[in-house]
Amino acid sequence: MQIAVGYELFYEFPQPTPMLMMVNIHASRAADIIVPDIPTITPAVPFATYHDGFGNLCTRLVAPAGQVRIAGAGTVRDHGLPDLVDHNAWQHQVQDLPEDTLIYLLGSRYCETDELTPIAWQLFAHTQPGWARVQAICDWVHNHIKFDYAHARPTKTALQAYHEGTGVCRDYAHLALTFCRCLNIPARYCTGYLSDLGEVGPFSPMDFAGWFEAYLNNQWIMFDPRNNTPRKGRILIARGRDATDVAITNTFGPNILTGFTVWTHQSPA
Repeated sequence: MQIAVGYELFYEFPQPTPMLMMVNIHASRAADIIVPDIPTITPAVPFATYHDGFGNLCTRLVAPAGQVRIAGAGTVRDHGLPDLVDHNAWQHQVQDLPEDTLIYLLGSRYCETDELTPIAWQLFAHTQPGWARVQAICDWVHNHIKFDYAHARPTKTALQAYHEGTGVCRDYAHLALTFCRCLNIPARYCTGYLSDLGEVGPFSPMDFAGWFEAYLNNQWIMFDPRNNTPRKGRILIARGRDATDVAITNTFGPNILTGFTVWTHQSPA
């Protein structure tokens, strides 16, 4: 099948302001891209692209003063199958992990492994290492956190989500991946598009989604504690240690986000 994805952002800037954006479909899906999601900026300004240390495609520009529209749309070829489930995926010993996974065992801005490690072992020490343990973490987080945009904030950490019991998809992902790291399972944060294909409505306005990947059985495997069920039409944009590394936009000056729309739906072949 083909999936159409896109976004439209409106900002008000009181002065010219440098920006970094991370809005493009991830390079791991490059072979599937039918229509590239090249950003358009209105008023038009020059921009440049580069790949960050995590392999994500970033866009760099200076937004002009006034209202600025940033938009992009693309089409991706997708197998249309639900997320992979591998009950036999096993857990590595730390000494056997590849070097490039070790950073995802450490604490980071939103993931306080030092404070959550005793809690993680208390909750999950009895579980079978590997897929079963990660799924047990997802089950617990899914049931512990109540989804609520009213209690969302960009500064909320995994520890705060644990204590408050409310949040949005990024909070589910931060808490679950932090528990994984506490239990010696490399885990990294992901953001992207998640369609409603195959789901039953009514649907709320769409947003970019957050989930995580755990390193098991010599591969990165996707887990989604917010939905906690295999979904169709998941399109990756970026990966990193936590939400700090995959922010859709970073602005280096005052501004107001006045409009925000995200969409994804099946497109005619």
